[in-house]
Amino acid sequence: MKIVATTGASDLATVYMADMGEGRLIEFVEACQPPYGRGERWILMVSTLYGCPVKCLFCDAGGGYRGKPSAEEILMQIDYMVNEWFPNGVVTASKFKIQFARMGEPSLNIAVLDALEELPRRYGANVMPSISTIAPHGAEAFFERLIDVKDRLYAGGRFQFQFSIHTTDVTRRNELIPVRKWDFARMAAYGERFHKAGDRKITLNFALAENSPIEAEVLTRYFDPARYLVKLTPINPTSRALQNHLESLIDPKRPETAEAVTRPLAEAGYEFIVSVGEAEENEIGSNCGQYVLNYLESGVMVEGGYSYEVASGAR
Repeated sequence: MKIVATTGASDLATVYMADMGEGRLIEFVEACQPPYGRGERWILMVSTLYGCPVKCLFCDAGGGYRGKPSAEEILMQIDYMVNEWFPNGVVTASKFKIQFARMGEPSLNIAVLDALEELPRRYGANVMPSISTIAPHGAEAFFERLIDVKDRLYAGGRFQFQFSIHTTDVTRRNELIPVRKWDFARMAAYGERFHKAGDRKITLNFALAENSPIEAEVLTRYFDPARYLVKLTPINPTSRALQNHLESLIDPKRPETAEAVTRPLAEAGYEFIVSVGEAEENEIGSNCGQYVLNYLESGVMVEGGYSYEVASGAR
């Protein structure tokens, strides 16, 4: 693995761009969670595919699919960032989370599960993985084994699982996520088997675009508030969102714009999170859905995103 470029701010987030050989480029991210420092909360975001075949309408990581990293190639991304900030290999952050969510739908690569098996041996019991999925058809073997891995290695709330739904309108969901995927009934049936006593609640994630409704009465039909929570985020500024004329329903400068959505969710009994990151992370290009290499190749100017200088090579 050769680091070909970096961008970011060391006190907030850094994006690493790497050449894995044979023209396969990949990105991974390390970030703090202000106001907490790296010694308190440290978050890594790694790629699970070379490109992504899904091509969600707001995600710059879609397209240019070049295959699947091995488990060792996934772990290389983590090892590099750990060695940069914790050279002795011991991560002392009280919260150490690894999100398999930079580039690629993780359930399309069974090697992600092999990497999950290795993480506790390599980094101890402190690590908390996070898997976010659109639940595509054809990935059933991945999801079956994921239950076993989670129960054996990450019981007691040390695993974060998330369904990325984005709207309760089925037609609109199919537009935003243009591949075959599980319907809500099948997701709910899996969630009943996945969620055990002591586990964290399963997250239902909505990157809310205008004209993409979220209806509490639809959610309660399938997803028990005792087992699920709802996470709302803005549509991050990406080239794909701009090209597809997607406007964020939540104004990141005015989080209170989410209140019309959160009120009925609260009335239905859901815990909810309105997750609005630092604006500077959009400028860096470190947020979910952003992909610096794609932006550099597209040449599409994005207001509020990708404005940081990209430096060649390692830091």
